[in-house]
Amino acid sequence: METCIIKSPLGYTKIVGDDNGISQVTILNSEEKETDIIPTELEDCVIQLREYFEGTRTTFDLKLNPQGTDFQNVIWKLLTQIPYGKTISYLQLSKRLGDVKAIRAVANANGKNPLWIIVPCHRVIGSDGSLTGYAGGLHRKKWLIEHENPYKQQKLF
Repeated sequence: METCIIKSPLGYTKIVGDDNGISQVTILNSEEKETDIIPTELEDCVIQLREYFEGTRTTFDLKLNPQGTDFQNVIWKLLTQIPYGKTISYLQLSKRLGDVKAIRAVANANGKNPLWIIVPCHRVIGSDGSLTGYAGGLHRKKWLIEHENPYKQQKLF
């Protein structure tokens, strides 16, 4: 497995993967040294994440290889179907799965998503519209949702 660290507007990001695909993208809660030479297997991921943060990319085209249970992989695939700039509730995600009673399991799988931003778990919110449950911190979830909002507030001065 290859690893690199890049800096994003939300902090340092660790990317892990190999020829089989990207297996992990995580936000770190500490300052790290950025990787000087990006491994070839991770270059596309780094480029696409930078484009996302610059506002020029709304979808990712990467070979992914997340490690999880069959159920988690089903939920993570459902997450990739939430369009850029849109949000859904945990209940809506459970309905997409076909089992509203699985809402806690769905929320748990959502929280274990190993592919930060690429598998957009930040687009899942509470039924009342609240920003709930985000492993990267609610301030980051808020930032990501605002970043993807097509109706950005412009500064007056």
